[in-house]
Amino acid sequence: MKLPRKFFEPLAIGAPTPLRELPVRVERMIHFVPPHNEKVRSRAGDLAKQVDVVLGNLEDAVPIEAKEAARAGFIEMGKAHDFGSTGLWVRINALNSPWMLDDVMQIVAAIGDKLDVVMLPKVEGPWDIHYLDQLLAQLEARHGVGRPILIHAILETAEGVKNVDAIASASPRMHGMSLGPADLAASRAMKTTRVGGGHPEYKVLADVAPGVGERAAYQQDLWHYTVAKMVDACAANGIKAFYGPFGDFSDQAACEAQFRNAFLMGCAGAWSLHPSQIDIAKRVFSPDAAEVAFARRILDAMPDGSGAVMIDGKMQDDATWKQAKVIVDLARQVAAKDPDFARLYGF
Repeated sequence: MKLPRKFFEPLAIGAPTPLRELPVRVERMIHFVPPHNEKVRSRAGDLAKQVDVVLGNLEDAVPIEAKEAARAGFIEMGKAHDFGSTGLWVRINALNSPWMLDDVMQIVAAIGDKLDVVMLPKVEGPWDIHYLDQLLAQLEARHGVGRPILIHAILETAEGVKNVDAIASASPRMHGMSLGPADLAASRAMKTTRVGGGHPEYKVLADVAPGVGERAAYQQDLWHYTVAKMVDACAANGIKAFYGPFGDFSDQAACEAQFRNAFLMGCAGAWSLHPSQIDIAKRVFSPDAAEVAFARRILDAMPDGSGAVMIDGKMQDDATWKQAKVIVDLARQVAAKDPDFARLYGF
């Protein structure tokens, strides 16, 4: 365990000083791009104008024979485009794979100054973060990278969920973490083949009522416990929580419902695996205009957050002031990124 006074020291001579606060960025959707696909890769510049994060995916969904092409394609994509305020991320291969080391070494050497975040799959404990943390520091120092590259962990094993707080606090490089429901389901021996979302058989039944034939059934959220645990660990450590993938591209209503549940629980964004999910994430992870307007009324009525007032028959005090501030602060960040929402919010 690092001593507190050494926590923010660089792990290699010449590496940049770790950040004490996350950069303020809107990250409503992390949009996955297969970099071995030249046609998709060539549109990355235009894509960067539509999304908050462009992520080059080198891991799952990339065939073994295309792993090296995906890595080379991501480097080419990073060199070829100016991503501006849009984040450039990469999901590397897992630590136990034969491609991970070359992924990190080659990418940091080629485009380390343009890379914002490395997404690390199948994180099981803080030891995984410590390894990548040290490696990134050595490579930053070797290649003169001027700012620290952050780490984003994917929770997709039972052991990772068990160790979620230790993972969240493992390094000042920690940007956040995402739920990886498919691998997690397999790790837990859950009986579902779905990638995220609910399951019609995970339900509760209403009580038997006299004279009522069929009992009402209510589908439940398989991921509620894990998302809540992840959100708490991230919030307690000053990093961000994200919902991961929703695999049924044909069911946009269910995708939106799952994203909205995650947003309401405290997630900053979700993955978009298909172009149809970009607008869903943009809409869901931007505060509702009516909520923003009401939250602004609370802040206006209680400028310093003290005391209590009545607004539309509802009591507001320091606790609701804090809730309102969360919504208004996020709305201002979204408005600064997105002119359409700036007009909608009246900023």
